Amino acid sequence: MTVEGLSINLATVRKQWNMAEAAEACLRHGITAIAPWRDQVEAIGLKEAARIVADNGFQVTGLCRGGMFPAGDPEARAAAIDDNKRAIDEACALNADCLVLVVGGLPAGSKDIGAARNMVADGIAAILPHARACNMPLAIEPLHPMYAADRASVNTLSQALDICDALGDGIGVAIDVYHVWWDPQLHEQIARAGAGNRILAHHICDWLVPTHDLLLDRGMMGDGVIDLGAIRASIERAGYHGAQEVEIFSAENWWKRSGDEVLATCVERYRAHH
Repeated sequence: MTVEGLSINLATVRKQWNMAEAAEACLRHGITAIAPWRDQVEAIGLKEAARIVADNGFQVTGLCRGGMFPAGDPEARAAAIDDNKRAIDEACALNADCLVLVVGGLPAGSKDIGAARNMVADGIAAILPHARACNMPLAIEPLHPMYAADRASVNTLSQALDICDALGDGIGVAIDVYHVWWDPQLHEQIARAGAGNRILAHHICDWLVPTHDLLLDRGMMGDGVIDLGAIRASIERAGYHGAQEVEIFSAENWWKRSGDEVLATCVERYRAHH
């Protein structure tokens, strides 16, 4: 039986399976929506990945990831732009709903986060014409402020939406509860995103207390402190009714379990908490 409205970000089972194996497992569990990472696609080849998607009728709720725009010299910034254009092409080959952008933090040796954010806006502006020509939406994913230095200098929905407003059509946001649940303006900014038709993806997991590793200790839905139902209700009021994509990095727990146990738990918790 198909589990409607549930997508699995394949990072959730990246230690158990390659993309082909994960896709087959998702079908066993009635899951027909996935979100692969570029390294997982590369490992089996883009042509084979696209075949798996097409032959099985998968919805690809996003390709992870583009971004990482800031760099200390023009050559490196140009290389990032070229790589993002390739990522757009890969997302198109997979018929993905969007290309998720983890925008990048501070260049090595820099302490100027304002300059990093300017590089992000400039980088997205540089790839946006290609994305528009390919009809591939770009989804900025704001990351929790703990990642501002090394992964993403865009840390709130408000910051992400300011970039969207400045650049126009073809760009929106991926709302990952792990990164935004704490924001006192969250529900206001979700409404703002909906008004601009900017919500492109909704990622779910949970925030554990205590969290033992800020990157690799995400919780399964229901095991932490995030009010998943309230956030989803705001997202639906804002007009987005797309899939909820489970994205869990869990080095000491879920990545050590069998992949089938992980997927079965994802289905159970999704039904309990969505």
